[in-house]
Amino acid sequence: MSRTANSLLVLSAAALVAAAPLGGQAGGGGGGGGSSAAGRHTRTATATDQRQSVIVDAAARVAPAVVSVNVLRRQREVPNDPYSMFFMPRGYERKVEGYGSGFIISADGVVITNQHVTSGAEQIVVTTREGTDYPAKLLGEDPLTDIAVLKIDGTSLPTAPLGASEDLVVGEWVVAIGNPFAYLLGNTEPSVTAGVVSAVGRNLLPSGDQTGVYVDMIQTDASINPGNSGGPLVGVDGRVVGVNSSILTPSGGSVGIGFAIPIERAVRVANELKRYGKVRRPWVGLDVSGTEDLRDWKKVGGLRVTSVAQGSPAARAGVAAGDVLLNVRDRTLRTFLDWEAVMLDTGPGDTLVVAYRRGERRMTARMGVADLPSTVAEKVSILGGLQAITITPAIRQERGIQTEQGALIYQIGDDAQQATGLRTGDVIFQINRTTVRSAEDLKRLFGAASGGQPVTVWLERGGSVGRTTFYVQ
Repeated sequence: MSRTANSLLVLSAAALVAAAPLGGQAGGGGGGGGSSAAGRHTRTATATDQRQSVIVDAAARVAPAVVSVNVLRRQREVPNDPYSMFFMPRGYERKVEGYGSGFIISADGVVITNQHVTSGAEQIVVTTREGTDYPAKLLGEDPLTDIAVLKIDGTSLPTAPLGASEDLVVGEWVVAIGNPFAYLLGNTEPSVTAGVVSAVGRNLLPSGDQTGVYVDMIQTDASINPGNSGGPLVGVDGRVVGVNSSILTPSGGSVGIGFAIPIERAVRVANELKRYGKVRRPWVGLDVSGTEDLRDWKKVGGLRVTSVAQGSPAARAGVAAGDVLLNVRDRTLRTFLDWEAVMLDTGPGDTLVVAYRRGERRMTARMGVADLPSTVAEKVSILGGLQAITITPAIRQERGIQTEQGALIYQIGDDAQQATGLRTGDVIFQINRTTVRSAEDLKRLFGAASGGQPVTVWLERGGSVGRTTFYVQ
């Protein structure tokens, strides 16, 4: 099919070139050589003008700021046959290389890329278009938005002009720039693919072990392949409108269904990572109905509120369980993914104006946005590398916890995790036969058990109840 199409294109071009002299001869007599020279000059000028398209200009404006991101990480090997199981040491790891793209947003060397490019990296090297290698420092990464920020030591570096994705029009031209299959190429210059904005506001359903939330995305048919991740999606005005991040494909290669993170979100997250080393999460204290809305949201006419935490911003604004959220920030709410998109682009200190329905009445509420309750809760240090917080109604709502009282493991070090079997997010509600009501209870009970008999810890993890037994040293 492709060869036939190319042949037709070449034949069409050849026919046009051959037809011009014939037309000149038939037009006759007195024109002579001067007319032929003028025709050649006109055709050459037209061809040159066509080559200098908006796509060429857009690529030329951003390409100098596009970089390759090369990472080195450790990967644990899992034996896949009895022979390997016998000879491979337990916990065997090997170093593997990864690659992606990024773009420079400040002349002193701040680079935006994808978090899935930098995840687990022990070493990161950024390579510019000219082939200069820079050791890169990871300023921060956010798995939820799939954005990471790097810093290289440089001055007067070329930067990518940043645009806006809010006014993108379906069908307009865009350019994807990056370094696909970088390990196969001996060149450091980025490559360019062109396409159109296929859709905006795309929400992708979570799948597998995916950590990122891909909502309100830009869809494009510009080819995006492995190695393009983290590179810029550029509008025809030569400004970055998104960060290339993912594709839908049955083959592993581009089939024209690619997605980019809106640049406004990427910049907001990058600024948070540079300033705090992490991204502050918003909390309004309400839960909404889940995946069933993908099928019957039309019956509800919006997004039903299933619970509201006592004393939360939503409760103070007057929103209650059973209300149906209709829109917020001029965005119609149809499924839980629409709500996720709003919250992903909201930060503590913002105010949300929400339209909702209660029975037959249409109402409006202004909700202040707060920090996550677990973030601002008092942390109690227990054992080595373990921090816990006391469960409150607000924290229960935030984390979706069923247990009414106990202590949440807010942070735990690798050594403590291996020794105890506990994980971040576990809720401990009982030790042996003693109920745990607070983080202070947990600290006291662990202290009393130190150096003695093993303790049995009862916990909630992911909505299920389990237990683990260990010695407290």
